[in-house]
Amino acid sequence: MALIRCCIVSAAISLAAMTGPISAEPIRVKVGVLNDMSGVYSDTGGKGSVVAAKMAVEDFAQTNKDVQVEIVSADHQNKPDVGAAIARQWYDRDNVDAILDVPTSSVALAVSQVTREKNKIFIDSGAGTTELTGKQCSPNTIQWTYDTYALAHGTAGAMLKRGGDTWYFLTADYAFGLSLQNEAAAVIDKGGGRVLGAARVPFPANDVSSFLLQAQASGAKVVGLANAGGDTINAVKQAHEFGLTDGGQKLAALLIYAVDVHSIGLQTAQGLVLTESFYWDLNPGTRAFSERFYKRHGDTMPTMNQAGVYASLLHYLKAVAAVKSTDPQATMAWMKANPTDDPLFGTGSVRADGRKVHPMYLFEVKTPSESKGAWDLYKLLDTIPAEQAFRPLGEGGCPLVNKG
Repeated sequence: MALIRCCIVSAAISLAAMTGPISAEPIRVKVGVLNDMSGVYSDTGGKGSVVAAKMAVEDFAQTNKDVQVEIVSADHQNKPDVGAAIARQWYDRDNVDAILDVPTSSVALAVSQVTREKNKIFIDSGAGTTELTGKQCSPNTIQWTYDTYALAHGTAGAMLKRGGDTWYFLTADYAFGLSLQNEAAAVIDKGGGRVLGAARVPFPANDVSSFLLQAQASGAKVVGLANAGGDTINAVKQAHEFGLTDGGQKLAALLIYAVDVHSIGLQTAQGLVLTESFYWDLNPGTRAFSERFYKRHGDTMPTMNQAGVYASLLHYLKAVAAVKSTDPQATMAWMKANPTDDPLFGTGSVRADGRKVHPMYLFEVKTPSESKGAWDLYKLLDTIPAEQAFRPLGEGGCPLVNKG
């Protein structure tokens, strides 16, 4: 019997030597990129966000082969009901683990609620409302790239320092625009300025001429554009046609992207002051990523929304690899407990309220004579430190902070 047992053991050792260790089953992750693929925000997110997500998966795979990622995408058409329905289908039927991007604040708030109900993960890159980390915060949601507090404090604060103490707003009539106007108005009031009026502009809006005439008639030194994407482009172009800036008024685009400025052209956009969390030509890390993205996305540089998709997906995949699971509680706990670190936003952190914190940057659009190329659009005016860029943790009314 001892001889037989010995032979069995020897055979087992020999078999193990031939076959090697049994490889672990890979962790499978399914991620959905949900955004505006065909409307006014398609250039700032759209298919470019899918490209950014694929680049994140490829880069992550270079150092971690144990996580296999599938990416799906859909167009929410800037409609909360459509976005919520897609999120439910993805979670219930298609086994999606996490949803990314989601511009349009009303849609993002709806998707955040569905994500909480289904106990999944939502990392927003495209929406600006501070409600995502305020009273409507969720243990399942992170807001990554920017918010209306950061934009308003950066741009409105800069305009006030330049003497722009009276304002009139053109405001996109939904959650994002109203939040942006309110945040900017608070900065203006605190800085000793005055808001002379505001026009709620239907979303989306191709023609804002009547609203611009109201702004012109107000005599405000600054016309604040509390909108984004195609709406901002139309407003800047039409303001130029009306001679708004020729008459001495200044335009403050509270959310504008490099792709928007490129579309408008420096002749019209020059001198605009704006706040972003990412610019393609900011440092060697942003340049290297952007040059790769440029070749894969129709010779277009990435926006901060698309950069946010890349960076946030990297952080999420690191969490999945670290906890060896897609469990929402475990991955979210890891993402909040560990610093973020990527070549686009540098080091940062995710707070208890879901707000991802990093520096913001104040830029001015170059004049045509200052630009050295088609995408050489901005000059850096100031860097806003991470601890100053976003609303203080205790001021948002997030129940998660009170519990903490």
